[in-house]
Amino acid sequence: MEKSNNPSVSRRQFLGTAAALVSGSVLASNSVFGAPAYIKNLFGPNSLINGVQIGVITYSFREMPDQSAEAVLQYVLESGISAIELMGDPAEIYAGKPKSYVDMRSVFPLMRKRNEKQELTEEEKKKLEDAEAQMKSYNAEVAKWRAGASMAKFEELGKTYKKAGVSIYAFKPNAFGRNNSDTEIEFGMRAAKALGANQVTLEHPSNDEHTLKLGTIAQKVGVKVGYHGHEQQTYTLWDTALAQSPANSLNLDFGHFVAAGNPTPLDFIKLKHDRIVSMHLKDRQTPAHGKGNVVWGQGDTPIREALKLMKDNKYSFPATIELEYKVPEGSNPVAEVKKCLEFCKSSLS
Repeated sequence: MEKSNNPSVSRRQFLGTAAALVSGSVLASNSVFGAPAYIKNLFGPNSLINGVQIGVITYSFREMPDQSAEAVLQYVLESGISAIELMGDPAEIYAGKPKSYVDMRSVFPLMRKRNEKQELTEEEKKKLEDAEAQMKSYNAEVAKWRAGASMAKFEELGKTYKKAGVSIYAFKPNAFGRNNSDTEIEFGMRAAKALGANQVTLEHPSNDEHTLKLGTIAQKVGVKVGYHGHEQQTYTLWDTALAQSPANSLNLDFGHFVAAGNPTPLDFIKLKHDRIVSMHLKDRQTPAHGKGNVVWGQGDTPIREALKLMKDNKYSFPATIELEYKVPEGSNPVAEVKKCLEFCKSSLS
């Protein structure tokens, strides 16, 4: 898709191209991946495999140069995925949110290291502190925009993705933290509904008062809240939140759960399956083996067994590919997500 400096022109091109993609009338348009991507996905992708919906969180494409809603859709289509957990920026920027002046692609790895209790160098600490100070100023600007933003563009975007064969089941904007206002929280949940999602996702805040607030607002709006976890995940991490509201749910990260040293991870899925709204898949090692985040099939996470468990028990929540291992030289995130999808297909065949 040819880029334009005029946002309205770019949006019209996006809508027109997506519509033409579905009808099969566009085969030679310029695009991020060129015509072959369109030909391969002429009738839309399908990652519903023997009753198990395989999805992808668009965070997986964070290393790709273009993070626009237009580009993200093409990455998803080229990956062969038909359902997604959408990160906030592509949708919000499409809807008119001011663009950030912080390069989050360089900050995300540092945030992840901190979340996982890894030691940061003094230089990394300074970089993270500076970025967070800039983000505080930017977030105030965003809060003002969210207070008056229309849902029309989110509805438009959700319909466009759906016409291209991609449903949005989860939305993850940076709108649900303890520093976000109730107005922002409700905005994020209403945006999720406008996109067609039935859930919002966020990192578990480890604060009972906040999970009560989020659950209460989610019940009002009519969405679920999926709390994601890293290595703080335990068998009891979600118990208080689940008791507070029927809207509070699990966005279980199966790989991190294993890396945290939890025994019998498959039993945990059985135990909580009725409150899991989505589950992230990655292959991590156990603490005894170094907790590495590795190419699928090389770690200790029983991904195949989890997928078979979902198939055999007809669990309806999606299994979300989250690409976090290092992309091999000569490859790219889209190619690696495709490999993960093939792993899922072979596991469910």
